[in-house]
Amino acid sequence: MTAVTTVVDRTDSSRYEILSDGQFAGYLDYRDEDDHIVLIHDQIEPAFAGQGMAFVLAQGVFDDLRARGRRVDPQCPFMARWVGKHPEYADLVIPSAAPDVSG
Repeated sequence: MTAVTTVVDRTDSSRYEILSDGQFAGYLDYRDEDDHIVLIHDQIEPAFAGQGMAFVLAQGVFDDLRARGRRVDPQCPFMARWVGKHPEYADLVIPSAAPDVSG
């Protein structure tokens, strides 16, 4: 049986959380600016490492931000690389935040 993963925006904590079958699996801290969201730092719990949770978290975050019409400054190195490798989300990135696709 495949685990059900959910990405939730915890606005009171300024972070997105990823849950696997309801269990906390990781997070992405952000800062809400007037015209965009700054993605600061992601962390996946050790028990969920190597299961692709960071990728699921990234897609969930970018899908949510697209649905809300928000722009992104991906300062988190993982998120910057992820969006750099997924050009279908490049339109969400603010012009001054060119994604780093190296590494």
